[in-house]
Amino acid sequence: MIQPGEVMVAAIVFGTMGTVLYPLARALARRLESGAQQAPPALHGVEERLDRIERSVESIALEVERVSEGQRFVTRLLAEKASPPLPPGTR
Repeated sequence: MIQPGEVMVAAIVFGTMGTVLYPLARALARRLESGAQQAPPALHGVEERLDRIERSVESIALEVERVSEGQRFVTRLLAEKASPPLPPGTR
């Protein structure tokens, strides 16, 4: 048999749950509804920024190529200087 105290406890528990869960459910529903209606934010200036990044990468690539060409030149000069020609008659 159900006691009157048990009914009171059940009413308090379910009442508290409804009081807490209902506003949370409403807030979630509003967020989902507003999110579905809004378009994704436009990406302002992304194309211009990507163009600037592309130009920067190209200029860096050119500079790296110039530095490596200079390094090859200096390495070749040092290699030629390091091995002087042998005097005639020696092996």
